[in-house]
Amino acid sequence: MGTDVRTDGGRAWDDGLIARRARTDGGGGVREEAEGATFPAGPFPAGPFPAGPFDTGPFDTGPFEGAPFDAGLFDGARGGRTGGTRAYTAPGAAPGAAPGAATEEEALRERLRALRELVGLSRTRLDGEALAEAGRILDEVTARGRLSRAYTTVAVAGATGSGKSMLFNTLAGVQLSETGLRRPTTSLPVACVWETEWDSGADGLLERMGVPPRARRRVQPRDPALRGLVLIDLPDHDSAAPGHREQVDRMLRLVDAVVWVTDPEKYADAVLHERYLRPLAGHAEVTFVVLNQVDRLPGDAVDTVMDDLRRLLDEDGMALGEHGEPGATVLALSALTGQGVGELRDSLRELASGRRAAALRLSADVDGAVARLRPVYMADTPQGPAGLTERAREEFEDRLACAVGAWAAGQTAERLWLRHAEQACGTPWARLLRWYETRRGRGETAAAPAVPGAGPASGDGAGDGAGDGAGDGNGAGESGRDGAVAPETVAVARPVLAQAVRALAEEASAGLPQPWARSVRDAAWRGALGLPEALEDAIASAEDDGEEARPPRPRWWTVVSCAQWLMLAVQLIGLHLLVDLIAGGPGWGGVWLPVALLTGGALGGPLLAGCCRIAARGPARAYGLEEERGLRRLATGWGQAWVLEPVAAELLRYREVREQYVIAAGGTDRA
Repeated sequence: MGTDVRTDGGRAWDDGLIARRARTDGGGGVREEAEGATFPAGPFPAGPFPAGPFDTGPFDTGPFEGAPFDAGLFDGARGGRTGGTRAYTAPGAAPGAAPGAATEEEALRERLRALRELVGLSRTRLDGEALAEAGRILDEVTARGRLSRAYTTVAVAGATGSGKSMLFNTLAGVQLSETGLRRPTTSLPVACVWETEWDSGADGLLERMGVPPRARRRVQPRDPALRGLVLIDLPDHDSAAPGHREQVDRMLRLVDAVVWVTDPEKYADAVLHERYLRPLAGHAEVTFVVLNQVDRLPGDAVDTVMDDLRRLLDEDGMALGEHGEPGATVLALSALTGQGVGELRDSLRELASGRRAAALRLSADVDGAVARLRPVYMADTPQGPAGLTERAREEFEDRLACAVGAWAAGQTAERLWLRHAEQACGTPWARLLRWYETRRGRGETAAAPAVPGAGPASGDGAGDGAGDGAGDGNGAGESGRDGAVAPETVAVARPVLAQAVRALAEEASAGLPQPWARSVRDAAWRGALGLPEALEDAIASAEDDGEEARPPRPRWWTVVSCAQWLMLAVQLIGLHLLVDLIAGGPGWGGVWLPVALLTGGALGGPLLAGCCRIAARGPARAYGLEEERGLRRLATGWGQAWVLEPVAAELLRYREVREQYVIAAGGTDRA
């Protein structure tokens, strides 16, 4: 049956377990916890244990019963935002916490908040595998935050035969875990709890770790600094029994600190270093590595083995807590003789009284998760990502304008202005000749036999696309007697448009981590899917709703046209006088007057037309540039809405997650 046993005074202790003399420096009495369960054979006596003073009804939690749990450093993991920068002291903080714990908790809470936002912003951009570890840590933080913060859980782990169960019993001061020659000896985790005076107990923590009720022991410590310590003896990590290794791996992810017990034979075991110590090198501040069974070594060999053990830990990347630096505690001891155990107990006493182990463990977990996420958030490039630069925007707009034929449309509009100017300012004889050629050309077109598969006739260059209109005198869409632009469907050059999108996506994603570069490129190509059709519809709608395609007629064209008709009248008067003189008429003005009038009118008309042609180049160029700018603005607006804005939004999201990553990393990475 279970009894309360006192170990002070060196009294022999026997409660159905292996009889031995209990050490008095562990302090206090021990009681086995029972919940009506029958204990299996082994270190625990068979039969139900009677209820003790701790098992009669639920524990009274005092002022904390029914109150909402203040998670302190864990509340950021549940999405809570912190306000202000004042020093934080949680209402539910455990008494005796270290003075710097509030600052550490504040920093950790901010990092956890940033990590949660980071995962939320990245969930649709990254695969679940990349975020699985960060999500697991956030879940663990949330679960740990709901439990008591007054307890520090420390696992005692080691290989078969290393003496970890004996060390566990020595630290507890009583025989709790079975020891012996049979391997494996420890089949279930055994917990020893140094209870606090104000908390409801460590039951929630032990339930979360899977320690069965029959394997939990509670100790009333005589040393107040040990209150809140939960020591757990784990099965052997190299056990041949099925399930032991998985159980150890699971509990190592849940405890606050670990005491690794090794011996002179297995301290260099590859399984210990490669499977556990090396991956957990970032948890050095909550790691104890003890060399047990040093009583088996001669005096000088202990220092040699310890130096070699420190060398192996250094190769594993684990910082050593020497010379006042934070890191792992490396000790040499003998659980059998008690040599060095007091130093380990002092270290555990300091760890439990400081109430910092949970924060240090979670901070190390966050460091590990952030380090694994670094390749998907930070690019190791000298200059960093350039993003959507002004040069990239301008090049995209230039290629987009080329795709819709903005330059060719401007050239066509310029030539159209010049032709209208020539028609308005040319000589009447040139107009007559142009009218005759037009009539003749229509007649030949009407008389020509139809060719199967041939399209409708049009002016030179019409229908050949915006890119061909710049190569001839008529341009795309020019037809009709009055020179008006015939309505036609504008075709966007899709290869040019695809090249514009490709170049923009490549430049905007340069320097980004691979997942985010792919996300930026996908955003650009999604917008480009319907862009050609949207541009064609917009251009056609602008032509239908816009003003007449004919260029405006300046007033000076009318003045020059009247002057040309005046020149024609002068020619006709001179011709009339010359004919009259030849026919024997009175010959007004003699011979020179008719000749002068005829010559002046014949030369003045073409000379005036040539001067007007030169004067029309400037306005024609301005008219063409305005047409080009109008089409360019139209294409730029649609390109910005369909491609540039999605790309900019994706880059902005990456900037946000990178800022959150820097916060989650503790400010050790540059944005």
